[in-house]
Amino acid sequence: MFSGSMVALVTPMQADGSLDRDSLNKLIEWHISSGTDAIVAVGTTGESATLTVDEHCDVIRQVVSQVNGRVPVIAGTGSNSTSEAIELSQHAKDLGVAAVLLVTPYYNKPTQEGLFLHYKAIAEAVDIPQILYNVPSRTAVDLLPETVARLADIANIVGIKEATGDVARVTEIKSLCGDNIELYTGDDANTVDFILAGGVGAISVTANVAPEAMHTMCAAALSGDEQTARNIDSRLVLLHERLFVEANPIPVKWALAEMNLIPTGLRLPMTVLSEKYHQPVHEALNAAGVLN
Repeated sequence: MFSGSMVALVTPMQADGSLDRDSLNKLIEWHISSGTDAIVAVGTTGESATLTVDEHCDVIRQVVSQVNGRVPVIAGTGSNSTSEAIELSQHAKDLGVAAVLLVTPYYNKPTQEGLFLHYKAIAEAVDIPQILYNVPSRTAVDLLPETVARLADIANIVGIKEATGDVARVTEIKSLCGDNIELYTGDDANTVDFILAGGVGAISVTANVAPEAMHTMCAAALSGDEQTARNIDSRLVLLHERLFVEANPIPVKWALAEMNLIPTGLRLPMTVLSEKYHQPVHEALNAAGVLN
């Protein structure tokens, strides 16, 4: 249903934390002209945790309007409250997104049965394609392949963003689910290996600053052109690493500000990138060839 380089889009903000709508529109146009295959709004990288519900929905509305059907728009609507995830997913559907991305409930550490029932309830309540999102490093819970297999039998659960960093998960999930679910990596560093193992794309932080390279790399890997994909990836290795020297999206927003694409704003408790990391991130941008 979705494939290729799907950017986990930042939400541009002014220094005071207010939303920068003009920069958001400019980013969207840049991504579309650069070949980005889908735009994922208000996920972790989009600072969904510090947006109000009204802001969350307003950003989705703006992205859908600006994209205007040119590429799929996927909205982050996950929550550690099942009822809130249902509410956000319904809003996103009403605003016209192609799918929703649902992070595993964080902090409250549900059991595998709790995870299954959480996702089942959302799928039954909101008739829209839904993508599971497994990122144990942030949520303190791991959506295991056996649970994914149970969920894959639900018709509108169509994919999973796997951000464990474990490429072996591709083989394990595919062996249990067959073609019932698509796999997207949430770990830029393993994108090529993930796709070659049977994944269909990346929901990418790196694509925020190197959209054309990520699109071309994913397309090459999907077509089986491993050498081209690895050649491109070799220029992006430092970005994959250094965009995570502090918690996402701190480094990527600093990088985009260095590229004169957005202001420097984040919302507390996120803070501007520590000075000691400025040079390493700048080196990664240079290595990727994305600075003017």
